Order: sequence, then structure tokens, then C-alpha cells
Amino acid sequence: MTFFLVNVGLMIASVSTNSIARRWFGTWLPDGFTFEWYAAAWKEFQLGDVLLVTVEVVLAVVVLALVIGVPAAYALARRDFRGKRLLTMLFLLPLMVPPITYGIPLATLMYQLHLAGTLFGVVLANLLPALPFVILVMTPFIEQIDPNLESAARVFGAPTWKMFRHVLVPLLAPGILAASLLVLVRTIAMFELTFMTAGSDTQTLVVALYYAVFAAGVRAPQSIDAMAMVYMTVTLIFLLIAMRFVSPTQLVSRVREHPQSA
Repeated sequence: MTFFLVNVGLMIASVSTNSIARRWFGTWLPDGFTFEWYAAAWKEFQLGDVLLVTVEVVLAVVVLALVIGVPAAYALARRDFRGKRLLTMLFLLPLMVPPITYGIPLATLMYQLHLAGTLFGVVLANLLPALPFVILVMTPFIEQIDPNLESAARVFGAPTWKMFRHVLVPLLAPGILAASLLVLVRTIAMFELTFMTAGSDTQTLVVALYYAVFAAGVRAPQSIDAMAMVYMTVTLIFLLIAMRFVSPTQLVSRVREHPQSA
């Protein structure tokens, strides 16, 4: 563990130092330090537009995955029907199979439907693995909620949408928060599907970073490292937020505590 952390720390230190170095050739430390490379990267790689597209894609994927995934998880948790296990296995496939294996035919289909290169196409591609993830995360939470609470709400005349809003959603809040934050971090780091379906004006931050490194032309390594630091900082911020509000070892216990207190 120490060896791993030291190696990761040294790599991050090298990239972060080079991103603010004036010149750094063959010495332990650079000749000087400057933040001009961040301004150059922001202008050269149009990071403002890239970050805006990234936020739009991430928020759309999270909202759609929750709106569709939570009711679907409720149906799987509360209903027994023929083919339920097969359907659950189908939900596992996008999580178990590497994205590149189904990303190529997905991208081919999107190009035929003229969806590739559009913001909707990028959202749809990222939604494909995010939706099963939300369903599989939320199903255990719903299964642990006492169905008698729902029955009591129906006895008092609450319609389905009111029961879902006032009874289930407060009890499912830890699971919804966990699923949304994990999908958020996963979507920011999703490269394969976004790379194959994004256009020049619908690139997320991770795809723009790839093009900055491997695209034709001469670019200063400091500006590329500055862009890498922006990507790492954005991802780290969301990851710290997830770790702050979501404790994986306490999620199940929180769901169990609500019915008892009720």
C-alpha cells in the first residue's frame, strides 16, 4: 500500500510541478515557476466550453438515470414476475462487459441515426452504463424498506405518486445520494463511449485531454499537464464530495434504521 501511494504521489507531484514550471530540463527542480500555462491551456484547449459541456452531460445523465432507474428498481424490488432474474442479468452486462465491446456498434448505430456528435447522443451513450448501475444500487435499498409503510400510506388514501414522494423518497435518500454521486464520478471519467460518440463541440474534459496529448501539432508539455491538473482537480472535488456525504459501510444501516424509528 505504501509503495502504491508513494508512486501515485510522485506522479502527481511531477505533473503538478511541471504544470507551473517555466523550464525543467535535467534538474531536480524547475528554473522558475509560473501559472501562465493554466491560462494558455484554458485558451488553447477552450476549457471553458469543455467544462460547460462536461457539466451539462454529467447533470443530464445523473437526472435521467435517477428518474428512470429508481422506479425501475422499485419494480424489481417489489414485484415478482417471469424473467426477473434474466432481466437482472441483462442489467449487469453493461457493467461487466468492457465499454469498447458494445461502444463500437453503439457508435455505428448513432452515426446512422445522425445522433453521433450531438449532446443528446453523448448523454444517451453515457446513460447506457449509468442506468443499470443506479438500478442495481437502489434495488437493495428498496428491498430493505418495510412494505407495511407503503400499505399504511395507501390505507390513508395516498395515491402512488404521493406515497412514493412522501414515504419512499425520504427513506431512499441515502441510496439516491450514493447512486447519483457515483454515477457523477463515473460519467466524468467515462472515456470510451464519449470518445466514440462526441463531436468537436460536444467533448467532455477527459476526451479533450486525450486530444490534447495525441492530436497532431506541437504543444507545450506544461500546458498539457495544466489541463491534466484541471481534470484531476474536478474529478477529485466530486470524489471528495461523495466521500463526505456517502459512507459505503453505513448506507445499509441507515436504511434499516428508518423503519425502526418510524
